[in-house]
Amino acid sequence: MQTAIHQPFTNLQREMLSLFAKDIPEVYLAEIKTMIARYLLEKAMDEADKIWDERGYSADSINEFLHSENS
Repeated sequence: MQTAIHQPFTNLQREMLSLFAKDIPEVYLAEIKTMIARYLLEKAMDEADKIWDERGYSADSINEFLHSENS
C-alpha cells in the first residue's frame, strides 16, 4: 500500500482556501482572478524593467536584437 506524502500548503494556498471557503458570487471570482492576474503581471513587468536597466537595454538595442534574429 502506498503512503501519501503530506506536503503543507503554502501561505498563498492557505489564504486562497480561506477565501474560497466562503460562498461568493461568480462575478466576484472573476474580479478576484483579474486582480491576481494584474498583480502577477505587475511583478513580471517590474522584474523585466529591472533586467532591462541592469543590462542597459534601450529601444535601439532591442530593435537590433529583433532584426538580427530575423536576418
